[in-house]
Amino acid sequence: MTGQETVKTAAGTSAIEALAETQRRFFRTGATRDLEFRKRQLRTLRDLLVKREADILEALRLDLGRPPSEAYSSEIGVVQVEIETALKRLDRWARPQRVRTPWLLFPGSSRIVPEPFGSVLVIAPWNYPLQLVLAPAAAALAAGNCVVLKPSELAPATSALVAEMIGGAYDPNVMTVVEGGIEPTQTLMHQNFDYIFFTGGTRIGKIVMAAAAENLTPVTLELGGKNPCIVAADADIATAAKRIAWGKFFNAGQTCIAPDFILVEKPAEKAFLDALKSALVGFYGSDPA
Repeated sequence: MTGQETVKTAAGTSAIEALAETQRRFFRTGATRDLEFRKRQLRTLRDLLVKREADILEALRLDLGRPPSEAYSSEIGVVQVEIETALKRLDRWARPQRVRTPWLLFPGSSRIVPEPFGSVLVIAPWNYPLQLVLAPAAAALAAGNCVVLKPSELAPATSALVAEMIGGAYDPNVMTVVEGGIEPTQTLMHQNFDYIFFTGGTRIGKIVMAAAAENLTPVTLELGGKNPCIVAADADIATAAKRIAWGKFFNAGQTCIAPDFILVEKPAEKAFLDALKSALVGFYGSDPA
């Protein structure tokens, strides 16, 4: 496909307002229902990640100070696994599934037929600015949807790179990017998308859900949570401490499933605290901050 310009904030509200309906018209042509079409979109995304790996690592360094090994494993690698899994299993996922028919409907038969929604809006956060915009995009494309991506303005280098990559590789009827801050995000939320996928905090999640309710748009809200770790007295205390410290402080603690609190069996309390302190010094030195 020939590349197209992505939608910038400067394009104004009218251009953003047209996105959902423009994509929906394309969706109604039936092109995205074809499994080979979906696979081509996924392969295009996979190839972009390989081709632009060095640029992605640099953007993540500029935005977050993230070292290359961590950036690859937590961002690029995660999206690549999502894409490869979808390519491997898409035929099976899309296959209609025979189910039992209620006797009241005899002699009919019943099937569950997976159907795409249409035009999907993905709103991503800053803490994993590549993974949390492109992994949901890969899922949406695999399911036969068109996609509008809204990267986080708090990771400007990654946002600009995603816009450039997608704009140069995809027909905007299939997938496009809207950059900017609060204003374009609010405009997007109030459009009649067929699905909204949002990752972020609870406060903004409530705003997204309220906006989606205007059009009865189904949503997925990934808002993090409280994640306990339980340490029993007979556990390998040193190993538990190292794993908990790594999970908590990976990405400077900015991970939705990072441990939030630890429940330690009383006899192991002192040993665990000592081991946790030792693990922190071993990972980050005597001045972790």
